[in-house]
Amino acid sequence: MDNVTVRQGESATLRCSVDNRVTRVAWLNRSSILYAGNDKWCLDPRVVLLANTKTQYSILIQDVDVYDEGPYTCSVQTDNHPKTSRVHLIVQVSPKITEISSDISINEGGNVSLTCIATGRPDPTITWRHISPKAVGFISEDEYLEITGITREQSGEYECSASNDVSAPVVQRVKVTVNYPPYISDAKSTGVPVGQKGILLCEASAVPSAEFQWYKDDKRLAEGQKGLKVENKAFFSRLTFFNVSEQDYGNYTCVASNQLGNTNASMILYEETTTALTPWKGPGAVHDGNNGAWRRSGCAWLLLLPLAHLARQF
Repeated sequence: MDNVTVRQGESATLRCSVDNRVTRVAWLNRSSILYAGNDKWCLDPRVVLLANTKTQYSILIQDVDVYDEGPYTCSVQTDNHPKTSRVHLIVQVSPKITEISSDISINEGGNVSLTCIATGRPDPTITWRHISPKAVGFISEDEYLEITGITREQSGEYECSASNDVSAPVVQRVKVTVNYPPYISDAKSTGVPVGQKGILLCEASAVPSAEFQWYKDDKRLAEGQKGLKVENKAFFSRLTFFNVSEQDYGNYTCVASNQLGNTNASMILYEETTTALTPWKGPGAVHDGNNGAWRRSGCAWLLLLPLAHLARQF
């Protein structure tokens, strides 16, 4: 028995070799007659006579589907005795994902079970992989993916791929969101001169995103408070002082919280004094960021120059 393999939706040609001794020919599908000679017996419009010559008797089945798969018989009657030849039609079907888990949100430390069901002929191979720069290769070669004690690093998209070499693999993705309490990753003290603009920054990672609050000592700072601006984003909060005064210096606490917990970090806004030399404006003319304060220190510095020169001569 010969095999004829076609993909679903293609056309299949079934051929039967004959000679001049043949008096009658017919094609049968199991026990149903499709064609007898030139006469069509079946009602299926997809089945047509392709050739009826002294050497070949062939039919064509168009737009093949899975229910067309099976044995086909060419029956030949000669003067001496009847004989038959058989062909087995194999229909290949591209993979198709028929069921896949929905997107999921889970707290860190929980267990995750993902499912991906696919059909096709031959049966498709199913693989799972984590779409992540750190992920390497497949993490499962099964319909089911089990993750025990999931961590925040394992959040992201998971891709199910179904392949059977009939066509290109089909893929679908599931998004796994891992919830965890806030973690403050950056909170640094800052030095700012009086009268300048100062910024305290608090960075925190959390899922869902953290809500931020600022405190000076034990007093909560309100949005819109004179001279201050609190800017909250998904992963950071910025506290801006537009004109720092002596009263602004001190200890500040950033509190980050979500449904799973909260954390805090303290930082200090302190006074910073910087002295910068500017081009000469006359004897002892030294200018710094504090509006010319400590000019006398510039004069003392200049007096040291001739003393150093005399010391080298001795």
